[in-house]
Amino acid sequence: MARRWALAGGLAGLIPLSAHAAAFDVDHATALYLATLSPGARARSDAYFDGSVWLNAVSTVITVLVCWLILRLGLLTRLRDAMRRQGWRPWVIMLAVAALFLLAQLLLELPWSIFVDFWRERRFGLMNQSFGSWLSDQAIAAVLTLIGGSVLLTVINAVIRSFPRTWWLIGAGVVAGAVALFSLILPLFVLPLFNTYGTLPAGPLRDRIVAMAEANHIPTDRIVVFDASRQSDRISANVSGIGPTVQISLTDNLVKRTSIPEATAVVGHEMGHYVLGHVWRDVVFTALLSALEFWLLARWGPALIALGAARRGVRGLDDPAALPVLVAMMSALSLVFLPVSNSFSRYNESEADAFGLATAREPDGFAMAAMQLSTYRKIAPPPLEEALFYDHPSGRTRVHRAMQWKKDHVPGAREMVPPPLPDPGGH
Repeated sequence: MARRWALAGGLAGLIPLSAHAAAFDVDHATALYLATLSPGARARSDAYFDGSVWLNAVSTVITVLVCWLILRLGLLTRLRDAMRRQGWRPWVIMLAVAALFLLAQLLLELPWSIFVDFWRERRFGLMNQSFGSWLSDQAIAAVLTLIGGSVLLTVINAVIRSFPRTWWLIGAGVVAGAVALFSLILPLFVLPLFNTYGTLPAGPLRDRIVAMAEANHIPTDRIVVFDASRQSDRISANVSGIGPTVQISLTDNLVKRTSIPEATAVVGHEMGHYVLGHVWRDVVFTALLSALEFWLLARWGPALIALGAARRGVRGLDDPAALPVLVAMMSALSLVFLPVSNSFSRYNESEADAFGLATAREPDGFAMAAMQLSTYRKIAPPPLEEALFYDHPSGRTRVHRAMQWKKDHVPGAREMVPPPLPDPGGH
């Protein structure tokens, strides 16, 4: 087993502890992997994750405050009234008001985004970009948000006006359709705006990926690698797209910074999302959750408008100027239902983990990859914390499942002493 890892290229430091399968102890094997994370690195990842949980709540509060400020300034009502006086069609007015609202929101929240998404990432050593490069990516994302968001909000507004009683249900279908459309165009039209993509070179890793893909009826026309290292050192892969746009993508970090068993295990996990139909499951879940949130908005939104927004010239949920009320309430509801979203995501990720282990058959590679992700995910949270705040299984959970799979499926399984993870130090 150790020789196999050495020949695979990267985990020669794995040393067998026992030659007897009966001696394989899942808990002890898991502890050996957890011990590869130094106390300093573990403290940093714990601090990063704990801070992220709080910042998520603060971000919601800031969004609500920004919406309140936009409403108070009267920007949207003035634009709405001016365009109505000039005889513009309702959908054109809504499109313009939505674009103004999204632009104002992006600009007002930019200082917070700089703090959370740039400065804090740099402080924890998770950002490779200069501020100028990061800001350039944010500008691209902002343009996409302005275009796509304005169109989506305009369609939903049209649904509210046309179907005042059942708009919440039809609107949820619109959101689900938008998610499906975005999944279709993502690999070909969106992702290349942020990174450079090229074909994964021929070699052992590509051979393994092709074999796994063909065994699971996944198209192999596009197996690519992209320069994610320009943004960070995080390892990842994905199988994105729908139908003719399916693409297997690996970050250059995954290719360069991990062994073939690790990279194979990660790609096997991502193939699980595709084979198990998680994209479509996500669409259905999004539709159901959106329907619930829209239903609550339909019930409570008019009261919120009557309490304060009406004094600012907002006349109902179908009013373009009501966007701050709608977005603020949706942000708050998304935070309330976050544990539900996390649980759904974690279930999908657990299924993909099991699929990846069975497909790649690299439990030690999977365990090492899980440990590498510990730079920004608390490795061993309490069970309740994992249930509430984790959208992926924790590193400890993943390593333990990998070691259990190894005991159950690898004849003569042996415990290994994995090499220590590199400690980049504080930033």
